[in-house]
Amino acid sequence: MGVVAALWRYPVKSMAGEPLAAAVVGERGFEGDRLYAVRDPDGKLGSGKNTRRFRRMPGLNTFAARYTGDVPAVTLPDGRTARGDADIAAALGRPGVELTKEADVPHHDEAAVHLVTTSSLAWLAERARVAEIDARRLRPNILLDTGPAPELAEDAWVGERLRIGAVELEVVGKAVRCVMVDLPWEELPAAPGLLKAITGTTLGVHARVVRGGTLHLGDVHSVGCLAPHTP
Repeated sequence: MGVVAALWRYPVKSMAGEPLAAAVVGERGFEGDRLYAVRDPDGKLGSGKNTRRFRRMPGLNTFAARYTGDVPAVTLPDGRTARGDADIAAALGRPGVELTKEADVPHHDEAAVHLVTTSSLAWLAERARVAEIDARRLRPNILLDTGPAPELAEDAWVGERLRIGAVELEVVGKAVRCVMVDLPWEELPAAPGLLKAITGTTLGVHARVVRGGTLHLGDVHSVGCLAPHTP
């Protein structure tokens, strides 16, 4: 058992996101989460890594995005609000990139929801020999306070179902980390070497949504032994 300690969504993939007091969760995950991305002229989406779908775009982590309506407002590294694609392209030094809404190519890396526990943060802080690891470096949607649970508690949940408040999730796999954890985020300085402290490069888990609803800070969660949901 544990409780929801923090909730985040990231309106634009690989940019800093926004904390939430409550989040509407559907089949795609948190409403509005990673719904937008920066796309280059070749059709690849800005990310912290290079893959078939994504292109590494250094500097995206220095941008921030939040919703002020249906389209996110993007704050540039110098503190200005972007007035359009040209401002984003100029700040990135990448002519021709544009902010695009999800269509055929999904913006999530693995699954709809990314979850991390406080036990895993404590494990990483001990390995990295720092006083505290800020969860924002790992970019989860949900931070669960698991109290005195064993280290890396969520690793044991792969294949299990979680009930968090009104929402039910199925944990589908461990979250593979990349260089993004070493980068500066908002007021957090760079943390070189943090990725090396993560054994096997996984920390946290990805989950699919079995039953949607609204999550709130303080919601209680339980693991396993959940009856199948009947629509």
